[in-house]
Amino acid sequence: MKTILIVNANIVNEGKIFNSDLLIKDGFIHRIDKQIAEKADITINAEGKFVLPGIIDDQVHFREPGLTHKADIYSESKAAVAGGVTSYFEMPNTTPRALTQQLLEEKYHIAARRSLANYSFYMGTSNDNIEEALKTDPSTVCGIKIFMGSSTGNMLVDDEKTLKRLFDKAPLLIATHCEDEKTILRNLKKYEKKYGENIPVKCHPEIRSVDACFKSSSFAVNLAKQYGTRLHILHISTEEELALFENNIPLEVKNITAEVCVHHLWFDNSDYDDLGTRIKCNPAIKEARHKKALLKALLDDRLDIIATDHAPHTIDEKQNYYKDAPSGIPLIQDSLNIMLEFYQQRKITLEKIVEKMCHAPAICFNIDKRGFIREGFWADLVIVDLNASRKVKKENIYYKCGWSPFDGKLFSSGITHTIVSGHLVYDNGKFDESGKGMRLEFDNK
Repeated sequence: MKTILIVNANIVNEGKIFNSDLLIKDGFIHRIDKQIAEKADITINAEGKFVLPGIIDDQVHFREPGLTHKADIYSESKAAVAGGVTSYFEMPNTTPRALTQQLLEEKYHIAARRSLANYSFYMGTSNDNIEEALKTDPSTVCGIKIFMGSSTGNMLVDDEKTLKRLFDKAPLLIATHCEDEKTILRNLKKYEKKYGENIPVKCHPEIRSVDACFKSSSFAVNLAKQYGTRLHILHISTEEELALFENNIPLEVKNITAEVCVHHLWFDNSDYDDLGTRIKCNPAIKEARHKKALLKALLDDRLDIIATDHAPHTIDEKQNYYKDAPSGIPLIQDSLNIMLEFYQQRKITLEKIVEKMCHAPAICFNIDKRGFIREGFWADLVIVDLNASRKVKKENIYYKCGWSPFDGKLFSSGITHTIVSGHLVYDNGKFDESGKGMRLEFDNK
């Protein structure tokens, strides 16, 4: 493995920004110091740029196996590293669904051959696979995923006995998609009666409503408190749900944590007029008051992690009528750029971005030796240039689906380099695919 020396770097790490050199050997951060004179195989002059820990995205859908006409582990991990994401956790609603330990391991085998970023895969749950789910190894798997509301690749778990046993007996973190199914179905019937088959997409946040989110999230929180479960609620999308979370507890000892996704911070219901079903997702993008409240909760630590819920579909699939258009948005290549745009708008600091996209996922999931720029940690790093604008266009979108809701958007910042486990994978638009990402390990005792 090549030795890499980064010089003149503005390092953003653990609440500080400081200038230093950084030496990488054998995949690890070997030394952080001023004016390192040691020779290296690759030297990167980062003068005027910022070096961040690699982004850890704790919620993605890469569609492999079974749905590879939309995306696959190779294509989406390539888009990830182009966007500064060095590690991801992928969801179980593929085909077949990852409901057995064998099927879960098969996904790991695919990633070992094809992923350019580091990886982990959630164990899936259903109403009748509880014994299999409870076999999950907490040292080698990021978590157990429960869909407490149906979404793409329906894996709804709605049997109360099953839910209670999972919350009681799970040997590792439970991550939940929280939307109340009965509320959604009741709302859908109302809008079908009003519009027939031609429901306007702007009705999506009224069908998958605030009440549906709050009812399910509060149920999950109550179960976690009852059983002492380590619970992580994914993609919080409403102001009302924020009352469920605390900000006066150190993250290291929080038992209930929550995530916000970049699209719920960026878009609001006015964007349906231009983007239509392209921004149809579950939970739905809602009124502008919610994104303002979500950003405030991110800054005051009621929300712990920033992620994407990257979920590609072909443009032909997305251009169907509302009921037939699948939910999900491709986002992973621009998640860091979105947050850097908020930085440019003075809505968040670089230190806070790093805390929420790098440090917090590592802490919440107890990832071993990643998420921080520390000597002895794996060298997962991204270099950003705050003055190198990037316009999103078909030629620089790496998703297999080939489209982005940000098509034509000029971002103010750009990612210049991405290093994954000590390997320089991305360098100013060029990829070195000779190295592959690694299976993440977890320090869950």
